[in-house]
Amino acid sequence: MQIYLDTANINEIREAASWGILSGVTTNPTLVAREKGADFKSVISEIAELVDGPISAEAVSLDGEGMVKEGLEFATWHPNVIVKVPSTTEGLKAVYQLARKGIRTNVTLIFNASQALLAARAGAFIVSPFVGRVDDTGVDGMQLIREISQIYKSDPEIKTKIISASIRHPRHIIDSALAGADIATCPFKVLQMSMRHPLTDRGIEQFLADWKARS
Repeated sequence: MQIYLDTANINEIREAASWGILSGVTTNPTLVAREKGADFKSVISEIAELVDGPISAEAVSLDGEGMVKEGLEFATWHPNVIVKVPSTTEGLKAVYQLARKGIRTNVTLIFNASQALLAARAGAFIVSPFVGRVDDTGVDGMQLIREISQIYKSDPEIKTKIISASIRHPRHIIDSALAGADIATCPFKVLQMSMRHPLTDRGIEQFLADWKARS
């Protein structure tokens, strides 16, 4: 399973990229808005210099025609740009039209398997089930990943990838991999948490103490 970073913060992306584990980046209007004063096109271009992989740039139009127009513009920014659209009927129209033009899409805000199936049929490159938000409703978000994975694997015509989104903690990453997700997109703090364990810290402290006491 690949790891993407879910952010528009260049410093976070630069740091995560230096670890050698980053395969792509997902952004959305909320994340871009947090980087006050940042120009969207400039942010995407700068990310592309740091990460050699898919970069999701989200359209803000609500109608299919508007999404297509935005998507065509985004696609000129860099070959790695993936056009992100919502899981709506208008979003499906945009996915279908953009796919016919060879432009890849990420269908976001997926909350049930039927949305994922229809997105794949329309030609989505990636679907983004929001496991954390599903958990918030009292339903197991990972069951959604398992259902989508099973449906996709049962149909050889479907090449759409599953990106587990709304990741809240390190266990979500592991469970996503076990459930069949192709990608997990995570906030930077979750990636940091994933590399921490009290036994690791304790082991390092012991090794250093033993080294200092060797004489």
